[in-house]
Amino acid sequence: MESRYHPKDPRSRLLRTHAQTAGVALTAQQPQNNIVRVALQALAAVMGGTQSLHTNALDEALALPTEEAARIALRTQQILANEAGVTDTVDPLGGSYYLEKLTDDIEQQAYAYFKKLDELGGMVRAIELGYPQRELGEAAYRYQRKLESQDEIVVGVNRYTNDEETAIDILAIDSRVEKEHIECVRALRKSRDNSQLEQSLSALRQAASGDRNLMPYLLDAVRAYGTFGEISDVLREVWGTYEEPTAAFSSL
Repeated sequence: MESRYHPKDPRSRLLRTHAQTAGVALTAQQPQNNIVRVALQALAAVMGGTQSLHTNALDEALALPTEEAARIALRTQQILANEAGVTDTVDPLGGSYYLEKLTDDIEQQAYAYFKKLDELGGMVRAIELGYPQRELGEAAYRYQRKLESQDEIVVGVNRYTNDEETAIDILAIDSRVEKEHIECVRALRKSRDNSQLEQSLSALRQAASGDRNLMPYLLDAVRAYGTFGEISDVLREVWGTYEEPTAAFSSL
């Protein structure tokens, strides 16, 4: 950041790091195994120096987490913070050669991507060309091939499986919740000052048609109790709806 963009404010060079355990690693099969996966991922994040951490719940491959699953996810963090001892030192890995080698490898691969993006004309142009979409698709394809050939092992999915399904309680959302929210929105639309809202949305529409900073206009619309859908409709009206370009996968 410093060598490329030459920031003047030293605060802009600070790296504040949040980590979240890998939702894509959660499995619907034998979901209790996800407790171990999340604990290992959380430990890796803490040892890597994250300043903020979110741990996924064991049942999130199936539904929104139950209260018990969310509590287990929270307790995972608390055990790491209070029992594991990994927070007692600034750098628990202490300059491990293996870790430094992995870091160097990741850095080199990241710079290779930055170079490629520059050659394509920047990130926006790369998205228009379908480059990141193609890279993600091919990575997912290669990973799936490894799963099917068992070059990559996922416990309970392609090895150490059970013939019977593992049943757990999952969160069921009562249909009344949807009806209650619909009624709340209807009541809001009746009680708010709709003329003020229309003025705010009109100002937002004009700003979106130019190159002005939209944040003040968005805030005005929110303060006038515009709903997310109403505000989004204005932006869709001006900009249309983005459709991702179809990416051709060379591996397929």
